[in-house]
Parts: sequence; C-alpha cells; structure tokens
Amino acid sequence: MLHQVKVPASSANLGPGFDALGMALGIHLTCRFRAAERLEIHGYGRDASLISPGENNLIWQTALNVATTAGRVLPPIYLEVHNEIPIGKGLGSSAAALTAGVIIADQLLGLGWSAHRILDEAARIEGHPDNVAACVLGSIVASAIDNNGVARAVRLELPEKFGVAVVVPDFVLLTHEARTVLPSSYSKADAIFNVQRSALLIAALATGTVSAFPTALEDRFHQPYRARLVPGLEEILKLRAPGLLGCALSGAGPSVLVLYERGSENVAELVSQIFAHHGHQSEILHAQIWGAGYEVTTIE
Repeated sequence: MLHQVKVPASSANLGPGFDALGMALGIHLTCRFRAAERLEIHGYGRDASLISPGENNLIWQTALNVATTAGRVLPPIYLEVHNEIPIGKGLGSSAAALTAGVIIADQLLGLGWSAHRILDEAARIEGHPDNVAACVLGSIVASAIDNNGVARAVRLELPEKFGVAVVVPDFVLLTHEARTVLPSSYSKADAIFNVQRSALLIAALATGTVSAFPTALEDRFHQPYRARLVPGLEEILKLRAPGLLGCALSGAGPSVLVLYERGSENVAELVSQIFAHHGHQSEILHAQIWGAGYEVTTIE
C-alpha cells in the first residue's frame, strides 16, 4: 500500500519570538512511501541533489529513531521525496523532514498517534518546537516545552488583510553556524525588550492591529548577532514603506520573511534590491500561510 504525507515549510522566530513562534508556508515536502524488501530512496524537485538516497537520509533516520523509541522494528521502505522547500535557507526543511519521518513511522508501525503526539515526538528529536509545531498544526503557532518535556502549542490564524512573502538569497547559512554567533546569556533589558514585543506581536496578529508594526517585529535575541552572516540584513530590518508591516529573518536565515498589507505585495522587491546591492541574487516566494498542517493520504 502506497501512502503519501505532505508537510509544509515553516518560518520560525518571526522577529522577537525566538524558538517560540512559527508560521507554516504553502511550500511543501511530499513523501510517497510503503514497506519494501530493501531501502530505496529517490529525491525529486528543488535541491534534489542534497537529498541522500542512503541510510543517512534524515527522513529515514528519524523514522528509525521513532521505531526504536517505540520498541518496534521498522521494515525497509520505498520512499519518493518530492521537495519544494529550499534547503539550508531558513525555511524549515529539516523540520519538515523530521515531521515526515515521524509520520512515516507512525503509519507503517500502526502506532495510531494523534497530531499532538506526532508534534511531541518531532519536537523531542528537533530539540525545539517552533518549526515542527507549524509543520503539524499549520498557520501561526506559539509553542513551548513544559517542565515534563511535553510540547505545548496554540494555533493562531493570520488576519485576512495581512500577507506574507519570503525572499530567498543565493547563499546557504547552516543553522549550526547561525547558532554559534548567539550569546550564552542576555541582559535583563534585552529580555524585557523581547518579551514585550513577542506579546505585542501575538496580540497584533490575533486582532489585525496594523499600528503595532513594525515595533512588534523588533528583536534583540538573534537578528542583531546574525546580521554579519547575512549581507544587507541590517538595512532590510530597517525598511519602511507604505503597506510594509515589517521584515524578519526566517528561522536562522538567510531567507527573509516579509509581512505586508494585502495589495502591497511589491514591497518584497525592496528586500531583493538590498540583497542585490550586497552582491546576491534572490528569489521571491509568495508562499502565503498554509493552514492545514501536514496531510496524510493513501494513494493505492
């Protein structure tokens, strides 16, 4: 029996919501899979050359991890990976792969896990819940790990009058590298600054309050430190234009999330122009919000 799982890309942090906020985007990782006599993996689509066809494939390794945790033996699989998500660009490609791996194990082992259980397992493997919460639940998600190590997540709908785009530059920034530039601690002033803006951002997204922007997207936890890794980011974060609500580094970067009022889609071009000024071409993806989370179907 051939199954299919479709998992959305995601943009995490959303400015001040470091490791806490995530947004699902209408760009997908689609996997078709079934039990087989031997492991067989085929990669197609965007960055297909970066999708391992062997034992070290992240989707397969994640599925094995889940099986081990569940005390079960996972059979070899036939796996087709159809990818639309830019890899290494801050759009949650690894989180989508992790989520797909958890779902594949759940399906083939008949674990019968709920969406929350899948989220909890994916967050355990990923180490933080923001991207995988968006992959599982869709839309915009605030998430945290509680004192017992369980993922908690609440979904929020983006107001109809707001739109999003992602500007993807022509270079890769590894998450590990982007994390090494962050400090080990923050001042009380910086902590208060981010708590205020995270609260403001969530309230603004919940109510559609335009006047809260761009203040609601300001951040002192990660973007100021990662700016030296992303040429033009300082200028991009300071962009102001009619209809532009603000910009934020997507995940660990280097892609930039652009939040705007509907009808002002062209403001994303301003980000591309700054990247070009710093010697980098870029692609604008008008992906919009994906509201459904992951989807699982049986093909045959």
